[in-house]
Amino acid sequence: MDRAQAAAWPETTALRARPCDRLEGVVRAPGDKSISHRALILGGLAVGETTVSGLLESGDAMATAEAMTAYGAEASRGADGVWRVHGCGVGGLGEPDRVLDMGNAGTGVRLLMGVAAGHAFTSFFTGDASLRRRPMARAAAPLREMGAAFLCRGGDRLPLAVTGGRPLLPVEYRLPAPSAQVKSAVLLAGLHAPGVTTVVETERTRDHTERMLRVFGADVTVEDRGDGARAVSVAGQPELGPASIRVPGDPSSAAFPVVAAACLPGSSVRVEGVGVNPMRTGLFETLTDMGATLRFGNEREEGGEPVADIEVEGAELSGVEVPPERAPRTIDEYPVLAVAAACAAGRTVMRGLAELRLKESDRLAAVAAGLADNGVAVEERDDGLVVTGRAGRPPGGGTVATRLDHRVAMAFLVLGLLSRHGVAIDDAAPIDTSFPGFVRLMTGLGAAFSR
Repeated sequence: MDRAQAAAWPETTALRARPCDRLEGVVRAPGDKSISHRALILGGLAVGETTVSGLLESGDAMATAEAMTAYGAEASRGADGVWRVHGCGVGGLGEPDRVLDMGNAGTGVRLLMGVAAGHAFTSFFTGDASLRRRPMARAAAPLREMGAAFLCRGGDRLPLAVTGGRPLLPVEYRLPAPSAQVKSAVLLAGLHAPGVTTVVETERTRDHTERMLRVFGADVTVEDRGDGARAVSVAGQPELGPASIRVPGDPSSAAFPVVAAACLPGSSVRVEGVGVNPMRTGLFETLTDMGATLRFGNEREEGGEPVADIEVEGAELSGVEVPPERAPRTIDEYPVLAVAAACAAGRTVMRGLAELRLKESDRLAAVAAGLADNGVAVEERDDGLVVTGRAGRPPGGGTVATRLDHRVAMAFLVLGLLSRHGVAIDDAAPIDTSFPGFVRLMTGLGAAFSR
């Protein structure tokens, strides 16, 4: 498949990645998925018109855009590529006249559960087969404490109905396990409650919601409670003003060309405009520990988020033990980090990854099975993986079941580029969830794919 064919090729079929000698070029990763969800939602809760450039136009983000439109906040793309969201104000959304189908958007549905909890009507949510299997209990529990009512399947799974609290009550909620999505759902609900709503986290999680709330004019405070505990509070019932948001490139998407280039000696790739929020840089730190050559340049701030260009040169990598406390800052990147480990010399130990069993698939099991099927020595543990690399190209030659998981699909296509015999995946369609144009971008750097 050449570059022209790749540009017209729909990512909706089985796909094989062929071995690649080197990667070279300059690319920009698609917009950050987490920030795109939040920009659409907070734009809908502001008064006036919010502009969003660089929005991720993937299945996940579009599900959130359609949901906000169903709530009465107009969200549309202009001819200039800029999205404009006409907000209704905090508490001003209207009752949707249909079930909100969130597709595969786990972040979108959990954040919108928090928004729905603040409105005195009933919202109905569903999703695709993968999302309907994922438990929503962690997000529903604090929202119930605040006064919202839920009707759902066993395990608080979709489809579910949320009826907002009358009135919604402010709470101080201590997260039983680290989760930026649960924290964000509570803070978004707290916008609709009188007084101050607080979330206490004992392990720091992504702070995109806190950063963006401030951009829209919310009163957000962060307090160190000692022993590592951190309290994030938001004052309820504000009038949020419109904002101009530029969405940085998603570091979780940038991870795929970065890892591919880092593992191929002779490669030279620059990924421009990547978000480098400290809570998202665990992969880059681990690759550096493994001996990768990464340089960060043109550092700046956009929309309250730190951004940089990342230059990568291929090198020989060595296995490492990844500190378990790094897991919250790396959680979405472990599938492709496991691919880097398969190319490194020696053992790479990854621990503290139990949350991966609750993602779009059981990612620990999916990654372990895919590596084993391609000749890589791997040990699956309850909360982690141990991968023993061969200091170079792993064998490859297998076909991987993606299990409707976009990150599993892309990780094993990267393995195919780095392997001796290539790797096939059974379904490339889930890639559109977070990285539309993945094949085109990688082909532009010199990758080769075939059906």
